Amino acid sequence: MSQLEFEHVSYQYPGEDFDIIDDLSFSVEPGSFHCIIGVSGCGKSTIFRMTNGLLQPKSGTIRVGGEPIGAQKHYCGYMPQKDLLFPWRTIGENLALPLEIMGGLSKAERRERIDDALADVGLEGCRDKMPDELSGGMRQRAAFARTMLTGSDLLLLDEPFSALDFLTRISMQEWLLGQWEKHKKTILFITHDVEEAVFLSGSVLAVTSTPIHILTEVPVPAAYPRTRECLTHPDMVALREDLIDVLRKQVRP
Repeated sequence: MSQLEFEHVSYQYPGEDFDIIDDLSFSVEPGSFHCIIGVSGCGKSTIFRMTNGLLQPKSGTIRVGGEPIGAQKHYCGYMPQKDLLFPWRTIGENLALPLEIMGGLSKAERRERIDDALADVGLEGCRDKMPDELSGGMRQRAAFARTMLTGSDLLLLDEPFSALDFLTRISMQEWLLGQWEKHKKTILFITHDVEEAVFLSGSVLAVTSTPIHILTEVPVPAAYPRTRECLTHPDMVALREDLIDVLRKQVRP
């Protein structure tokens, strides 16, 4: 059974005269890690917004775990580009949000889960800190921990590292792979960075034309666990250049 399945899904934004998502069908397997790449404005984030219910498809069906998403609650976790931590709440209070929404836990139980989640992402002792006391990378770890606390097996990460400096970004990429290998969640990760996509993905889902009618799946020829050394292998270099070429062809001069 697929973890996520799109079946003939279309979407048209109000005021537009075309479907930005046009009869799209694809699926991803449980425990897989896929990066979605494509030029700016092609509709990548629209796929996420339909999956998490922020947008309603014009037609077609979206299933998670084999069931239509309209019949489910708390079926996916979503992490946008900005960490969106509330500046007036402590880190612990920010992480408590999905637990408060789901309900059913005592304050002591919520605190225990929050402490466990912070320890899991290397932020022990940060529960009572305010967001502005953390570095960019630490804030993104806190945001990821909050996403994990949704309890969902499907995680949608929309360019979560794009605002970080280069060294912090590659450190976070390595850290994220470690989290994925530990928890075996199904991760879809939007990025404009082809090297990031190649490093993280089991296979890359490439938008090769717009409107989006298909996602072209491109296997990555490197086994897990990975180090950045794999990016220097000739087949990985060739894949990166091929994907860059695919994107370049879609950019109008």
